[in-house]
Amino acid sequence: MRIEMPNKVRMIIQTLTDHGHEAYAVGGCVRDSILGRIPGDWDITTSAKPEEVKRLFRRTIDTGIEHGTVTIMLDKEGFEVTTYRIDGEYEDNRHPKNVAFTSDLVEDLKRRDFTINAMAYNEQEGIVDEFHGLEDMEAKVIRCVGNARERFDEDALRILRAIRFSAQLDFTIEEQTKQAITEKAETLHNISAERIRVELEKLLCSSHPRKMIDAYQLGITKIILPVFDQMMETTQNSPYHYLGVGEHCIAAVEAMHSLFSQVPYVDDAKEQETFCLDHKLQMILCFTMLLHDCGKPLVKQTDEQGRDHFYGHGEVSAKTAKTILRDLKFDNYTIDTVTSLIRYHDHPLSIEEKALRKCINTIGVDLMDLLFLVKKADAIAHAENACKERLQLTNNIETVYKKIRAAKQCLRMKDLAISGKDLIEIGFSQGKTLGDALQQILQHVLEEPEENNRESLIEYAKKLSF
Repeated sequence: MRIEMPNKVRMIIQTLTDHGHEAYAVGGCVRDSILGRIPGDWDITTSAKPEEVKRLFRRTIDTGIEHGTVTIMLDKEGFEVTTYRIDGEYEDNRHPKNVAFTSDLVEDLKRRDFTINAMAYNEQEGIVDEFHGLEDMEAKVIRCVGNARERFDEDALRILRAIRFSAQLDFTIEEQTKQAITEKAETLHNISAERIRVELEKLLCSSHPRKMIDAYQLGITKIILPVFDQMMETTQNSPYHYLGVGEHCIAAVEAMHSLFSQVPYVDDAKEQETFCLDHKLQMILCFTMLLHDCGKPLVKQTDEQGRDHFYGHGEVSAKTAKTILRDLKFDNYTIDTVTSLIRYHDHPLSIEEKALRKCINTIGVDLMDLLFLVKKADAIAHAENACKERLQLTNNIETVYKKIRAAKQCLRMKDLAISGKDLIEIGFSQGKTLGDALQQILQHVLEEPEENNRESLIEYAKKLSF
């Protein structure tokens, strides 16, 4: 089997072998190449010691030299080159106390997490597959290299990586590996919130976010996201729902993925004049759908007829999600956007233009395009009759919203045809009075958008009494 490597990777490997060293592309880049996926990066493993690697290349960075890793810079691209190594004893379920360099490639591959990540390749020898990674790829199986319990004891993050890879690749987890995950899930307490966040992002943004339910069944979410266990254990006896809270939220994440194809994707949505999605916004929407009903277990009430109600769950879910996202060390923009979308996900929107303009002003113009996606995904995850009704209403309201936007009607203070400076010129004083006057003018324009011109608003302002 031949793998097409980038020229720069081929050149690094060739340079090392020309000087008497072994060198291979290794790990995820080999796995992804075999699967027909484009590797995110290319890692290289070699028998050369770090000092020997540094002597052979003009620009290098000591990114992890104590563990044998040197980054070779070619133009503006960096390629990690790591010396074959054997890890010493692990003391924190994450990092080895020390590493020892070795001249044996197989010893290096032996320390890796899963068989599909323990393959190496160069053009002279082809694929080195001592642990039957190709067989497991053919069978679509995630299996630890060697003893699964030992691999997870060494690095508990591998537990999350197993679930994440199963979601990204749509592979199943092999039984002994699965059993070891269940036994070792508690060790996830030793993993940093940042690392957990990254794995959750990759899982939810994958093509198979339903693997989150596997994480629940294996005892993983009990440690890293206990609110999800509560959601999975909360039923919804309601004509609007056919799933419990947790299953409904996962169905909503899946529905969101189905909606992504309807919106243009760009590398940076902030630079676009029209509504687009980038990876960050997709991630925000996935977390919104996962957590949009996370407050329901806290507010559930059952009436005399046995029907469940969740009054005020939007606000409670927003507060609960904010705590979760802070604990996972998300940035403030993500926290604010997700919690706002959750707060308003069940907020009724009017199809009547005047009332809708006021809703938009309350919610925020910048949130509206995202909120329509959230409402659609939520609707799709409802029972069939409720789904059709909610989806049709949301689409109708979105049509009115687009009409309002196309007409460039005033929806927020900065859209007003006058400013505080204009009011001061006609006698208003700075301070609270000025702010109250602008707010009253804005409410007037939300009701009468054609009034948003300087002359009309100056006349309206003169009639205000403060």
